[in-house]
Amino acid sequence: MPEISAPAPDFTLPVTGGQTVTLSALQGTPVVLFFYPRDDTPGCTKESIGFSEHLDAFKAAGAAVYGISRDTMAKHDKFAAKHNLTVPLLSDEEGKVTEDYGVWVEKNMYGKKSMGIERATYLIDAAGNIAQIWRKVKVPGHVEEVLDAVLTL
Repeated sequence: MPEISAPAPDFTLPVTGGQTVTLSALQGTPVVLFFYPRDDTPGCTKESIGFSEHLDAFKAAGAAVYGISRDTMAKHDKFAAKHNLTVPLLSDEEGKVTEDYGVWVEKNMYGKKSMGIERATYLIDAAGNIAQIWRKVKVPGHVEEVLDAVLTL
């Protein structure tokens, strides 16, 4: 699991809109990666809408923002269209990135254990190092907290 000040694990993933994103190609720009469990669930929808609503403020601060889950691109495209999301969504179908970032964890829901994505956010500085990590994120107020952290970089 990456730690603060460590280089962020590099990746190339497909993104909504039909392109791909390579993290190392974004060097020189702060990057926010928010990992979420699944498209179109209540918490994930609220979080994605929140980042979309604040996307212009992140851009004004010079930062790029991406949501990541293991959903397919088809599901991402449907999710983005349904909720008018403007934040780009990356598909980690094979799970390598969620594992590299330590967010693929055992969960316990109503006594049943299963593997899934822990809601987490990574702020990566312009040099490509991890500046801040939020684990077990609670959605209310989170987007604003991340934006404040970007503004203090």
